[in-house]
Amino acid sequence: MDLMQLTQTIHLFPPASAKPTRAAKATRGAKAVTQPILPGLELEQAEQPAKAVVTNRQIAEVLANIADILDLQNANPYRTQAYRNAARGVLDLEEPVSAILARGEVLPVPGLGERLRKRIAELVETGAMTFYNDLCLQTLPRGVRALLAVHFIGVRTAVRLYQELEIDTPEKLWNAARQQRIRKLYGFGPRSEARLQEAAEQFMRRKPAAELDGVA
Repeated sequence: MDLMQLTQTIHLFPPASAKPTRAAKATRGAKAVTQPILPGLELEQAEQPAKAVVTNRQIAEVLANIADILDLQNANPYRTQAYRNAARGVLDLEEPVSAILARGEVLPVPGLGERLRKRIAELVETGAMTFYNDLCLQTLPRGVRALLAVHFIGVRTAVRLYQELEIDTPEKLWNAARQQRIRKLYGFGPRSEARLQEAAEQFMRRKPAAELDGVA
């Protein structure tokens, strides 16, 4: 079964009657600590005690990845497009989303719904988006999720590397690039291969301590 067939069988949301319990709400703060952090947002314990800032580019990447996953699932095209439009809108902003939200202002992104605003705010505040993490866990194979933790790899690239070269870890990605196997794929070349090799090497050096099943 290929990934397209797999993702079409998975439901994104729990039943509407499922509501968070009081215990779940009480532990939500503790759970957020274990949420995976976007690549490049890891804090240096000694030098950077303050919270890292999530950039507009990182927000846009998460939104674009969600759109790609929904697209793979043949989800409602209007819903998928809403995430793509949000990603473009965030990139078009002239100042950081974090600065706008810190002032208590509404993000000036056309067509941005209340649910998406809350999810972006969660991403800025915690460095993770619960909906994105859950979507990855429910939809994507473990090997694809592992590749998403590497810089420059989005959902579609991760799926291709996983399906066409059976790459399911950053280590295998580094080896494939070193052996010049990635450049043989359609749409790739020596430059993109070298960039992926460098990104995989950086990830392996970083070795994130708080990693949730390879999801970033």
